[in-house]
Amino acid sequence: MEQPNVMAQCEGDGWVMYQADCVDVLRSLPDASVHFQILSPPFESLYTYSASDRDMGNSRDSNQFWDHYLFLVFEQARVLKPGRLMSVHCMNLPTSKTHHGYIGIRDLRGEIIRAHENAGLIYHSEVCIWKDPVTAMQRTKALGLLHKQIKKDSTMSRQGIPDYLVTFRKPGENPEPVTHTNESFPVQLWQRYASPVWMDINPSNTLQYRSAREHNDERHIAPLQLQVIERAIELWTNPGDVVLSPFAGIGSEGFVAVKMGRKFIGAELKASYYGQACRNLAQAKREQGGLSAETA
Repeated sequence: MEQPNVMAQCEGDGWVMYQADCVDVLRSLPDASVHFQILSPPFESLYTYSASDRDMGNSRDSNQFWDHYLFLVFEQARVLKPGRLMSVHCMNLPTSKTHHGYIGIRDLRGEIIRAHENAGLIYHSEVCIWKDPVTAMQRTKALGLLHKQIKKDSTMSRQGIPDYLVTFRKPGENPEPVTHTNESFPVQLWQRYASPVWMDINPSNTLQYRSAREHNDERHIAPLQLQVIERAIELWTNPGDVVLSPFAGIGSEGFVAVKMGRKFIGAELKASYYGQACRNLAQAKREQGGLSAETA
């Protein structure tokens, strides 16, 4: 494998983490070399993670974000094996009068779907992940979630914004079927996973929570819940499969993948996140075969 242009690199048994531009990392990977991808990309310019010009979250506006992101999507499609899947964690975006001239919601989920379809991937499935509107109101103070708005003018009131896990499939036949037994995947478990809405995801079961108990490093602002990652990896990968996350952050996807006996490739630009990811991946290897993310 060609070495990508990296600022730093750490690795262990079955995993490698790069501090690098994710597009550079993916360009270094061979065609059809990854079994599964799971990622939580920047939500356009909603959060600024770093000052780097290569940080997609540091985009000036939506158009600039998509100019950069589309380079990655085509590389993701190239490195994915035929018949295999890629899951994208996302949410729709609230607008504001200050930045957009109106209060409403932008369809980021739909834009992600169209971008991946344009790269030749098949829109395979999605699950809506319930989020507590009270918690969202307390965190964002969104006008539409305030109870006082019901009394003032309820036409400006709205529901909370859920998360989504949107999954895409690369055309072609999968040469390595992912199979399960009734013992490892009973029908009751499948019925939970097959539900189009997951109501039972614990929002606190994240690496941010785990890291906060042990380290004083900077916290990742929007870590993906470990249960979501575990369900996707359990459902759609075999032990030993290569799992890729181009926006690895503090290593949530890799932490779960390594604990579940998969291999992992991750990329992250920000030095503090990269350093925490390296520590988390090393910890995952030590915990491999222990409690699952569902029960940890």
